[in-house]
Amino acid sequence: MEAVVLILLSLVVPAALYLLLSPSKRSKKLPPGPPAVPFLGNLLWLRNSVSHLNHSLLKDLHAKYGPIITLRVGSRLSIFIADRFLAHKALIELGASFSDRPTLPAANHLLTSDQHNISSGRYGPLWRLFRRNLATEILHPAKIRVFSPAREWVLAVLLRDLESRSAESGDGTVVAMESFQFAMFSLLVFMCFGEKLDEKEIRDIEDAHRSYLQHFHELKVFSFVPSISKYVFRRRWTTILQLKRRQRDLFVPLIRARRAQKENRQQNDKRERFVHSYVDSLIDIKLAEEGGRGLTEDEIVTLCSEFFTAGTDTTATALQWTMAELVKHQEVQQKLLQEIEEAVGIRNGEGIKEEDLQKMQYLKAVIMESLRRHPPAQVVIPHTVTGDIEFEGYTIPKEATVNFVVTEMNWDEKVWEAPKEFRPERFMSGGEGEGVDVTGTREIKMMPFGAGRRICPGYGLAMLHLEYFVANLLREFNWETAEGEEVDFSEKHEFTLVMKNPLRARLSPRRPIKTT
Repeated sequence: MEAVVLILLSLVVPAALYLLLSPSKRSKKLPPGPPAVPFLGNLLWLRNSVSHLNHSLLKDLHAKYGPIITLRVGSRLSIFIADRFLAHKALIELGASFSDRPTLPAANHLLTSDQHNISSGRYGPLWRLFRRNLATEILHPAKIRVFSPAREWVLAVLLRDLESRSAESGDGTVVAMESFQFAMFSLLVFMCFGEKLDEKEIRDIEDAHRSYLQHFHELKVFSFVPSISKYVFRRRWTTILQLKRRQRDLFVPLIRARRAQKENRQQNDKRERFVHSYVDSLIDIKLAEEGGRGLTEDEIVTLCSEFFTAGTDTTATALQWTMAELVKHQEVQQKLLQEIEEAVGIRNGEGIKEEDLQKMQYLKAVIMESLRRHPPAQVVIPHTVTGDIEFEGYTIPKEATVNFVVTEMNWDEKVWEAPKEFRPERFMSGGEGEGVDVTGTREIKMMPFGAGRRICPGYGLAMLHLEYFVANLLREFNWETAEGEEVDFSEKHEFTLVMKNPLRARLSPRRPIKTT
């Protein structure tokens, strides 16, 4: 019923006017694609969105129409690029032209504070300011090292939680994903606010954040004639506003506390130990393009929320996929365990340190293969071009979304032998993945973090977290399949590309877990 109302109210007439008044748009040579129904676009869009188009459907469309195709929804164009050479040309060689983001529907501006963030911000000075601040103040290697004690604390919490769940189950079986998510979220909370909050505070923040994001997809109905849809779906709109308010009520006191601490530190004891957090860096930002003003509290809340979204589910999901592959492939688990033992030896209860990771090349190969086989998303966040551009003989219109199909590149049979198989050795000496540049700067063979100017700024931190937690989880526990079960590698779309059925594994401690 919602689809009917929205189509009748907002698609037919605007689309007809668009076609009648803009003949020049129709005359441009767009990349090929399946036939589209007038005004409504491709019928497949009535059942799928860009983020939920499955790999097999996209693969079939690309096989039929070529490596670059066009799909339509109403008057909106979506371009899909599935070839690694074309992706490199667009994202690296023509990076400035392909680095913009689509204009968001009016209702989505609530979530992004008018696109005052990094992931959806329009390409320009404001976006560069936010990204540079994150890269230099939090994600620079020297700044990342500052949070080493926080990673040790979170690791201890995670290990105790898994051991407790294992003991309570009776047979050692645990569903680890919830533990992974809470651990990653706890770490991001510390990095964001600079404080080690208690478990209840963290879970309150996590619940508010997750509840708000779970309603994000409901904003779609407000994209068409907002003044009417907000009235028709007023209960839904009220719920979203309440969830946004709850998130703000939890974040703002922490933001104000950091502001007060910064001021007191500057005025009083400059020798006081002070962990520079993400919020601290946001408090210092001045927007030159907007009169030199500072960020509002709502804008800081938006950037903090984005920080949690980008660093929690992506890492937790990748961690689960990696441990699932190690459960499935016991020979890989044993080979990795041997490398760990040779690298660190026996340390009277001490875990693996971050500096130890440099000695573990097979660990890096396992992580790379997991990211290749199970990228966080099927397509990267949609790009747009800064202006109409000629590309490979076609016109890419300015307001078309441009989507890069990560799975097609990660699983390209021309690059990877048996691409659907899990083979970490391919990233060792002599393998087809030896020396692969995960940033895609030299060439693109896989792009789990995107590539070019819009590459995920936290890819270095993500790699560190995956290596650190996988190594320690494997050193502390033996991971096996639950009795009578097999690992199910079916996928589904949530915020990321997740396991349809979360990993159930039987854990047995290799040594006593520290209780403090």
